[in-house]
Amino acid sequence: QLADYAKANLEKTGYVNVEVIHHEGSRGYDNKAPYDRIIVTAAAPKIPGELTQQLADDGLMLIPVGSKFMQTLLSLHKKKDKIVEKEICGCVFVPLIGEEGW
Repeated sequence: QLADYAKANLEKTGYVNVEVIHHEGSRGYDNKAPYDRIIVTAAAPKIPGELTQQLADDGLMLIPVGSKFMQTLLSLHKKKDKIVEKEICGCVFVPLIGEEGW
């Protein structure tokens, strides 16, 4: 239902180049990988390996990682086969639900 609501609102506001996908997001969406950018808007207990594998070379991921009650927003930059991790700030997000989440 949330995906349908989002799709309708995007269409209503004129966004036509957006694909709404209803999927278990903690493991990413391999069908369209690799991605230049991945923005995770829910807290993960650790960095999901499948998401980093779906980053393109020189790709960037923003993800909150930590406990259910306090996280650190991380910037992950993929350079060749290495991930360069940078802490941005403390934060609190809702928990990521799924295999790679809570």
